[in-house]
Amino acid sequence: MSRGNRSGLPRWLGWGTGGLAVVAVLLTGYAVFSGDDETTTSQRPPTTTVASPGPTYAAPSGWTEPERWAVLPRGTRTDGRGNEVGFPHTVEGAVAMLVASNSTEFNAERSHVDVQLGVYESYLIPADRTEENRERIRKGAAENDALLRQTMGLPEDGVLPAGAYSRNQVVGYQLIEESPTAVSAWLLSRATVRAGESEKEQGSFTTTLAAVEWEGGSWWVSAASTENVMRRHGRDERPPIAAPGDAAFNSGGWTAIRAAS
Repeated sequence: MSRGNRSGLPRWLGWGTGGLAVVAVLLTGYAVFSGDDETTTSQRPPTTTVASPGPTYAAPSGWTEPERWAVLPRGTRTDGRGNEVGFPHTVEGAVAMLVASNSTEFNAERSHVDVQLGVYESYLIPADRTEENRERIRKGAAENDALLRQTMGLPEDGVLPAGAYSRNQVVGYQLIEESPTAVSAWLLSRATVRAGESEKEQGSFTTTLAAVEWEGGSWWVSAASTENVMRRHGRDERPPIAAPGDAAFNSGGWTAIRAAS
């Protein structure tokens, strides 16, 4: 398994911090790797499910204002899991749902398993929510939690130290296809980890191929929508990884995200 990138973090870092994309990949077995030549399938939860930056990427010292900005709508309510839901039936609403479900954090108060099960319950289409799938998500999240703890140099179990966290924040997107019933996009995220209050934060940028469908008055991810976008676009040329403020962010076709007021 390839591990190197500019920050020294493992290439599966984004899998440890993302949300909806992790759930979808665990259900379908698809994985996408930035810079690789093909889309990979497997019969078990993959160790990598997001595209990661190459070893030569470094954020530029200067700032280039992003040319495209989006103020995405908020959901209409927060559900029992504490997740934002009820996004409008628009392309921007679909992207907002993808952003909300992939912007996650686990820390001393909320385990990685809690995060993934919360995403599963809040954003996975009801028809795919079976006991078998729930157990698959729980097991995969627990396995990745152990891997991430190992990388951070922390004990295999127990409460995380104060100040320790693993975060994923979506900072940009690029639409692939859109219709009233289905939206697919590349997501650009900043993934960071810190092993404790006195430890240095480490981070990298990752890209994820994602899709949602409209059913019963809500946007959902499903095994079918994920498999469809992977089959149709998993071999396409992938947008370059470039942080907002890098001129390559603009030339690569990314849209930056501003929080709605």
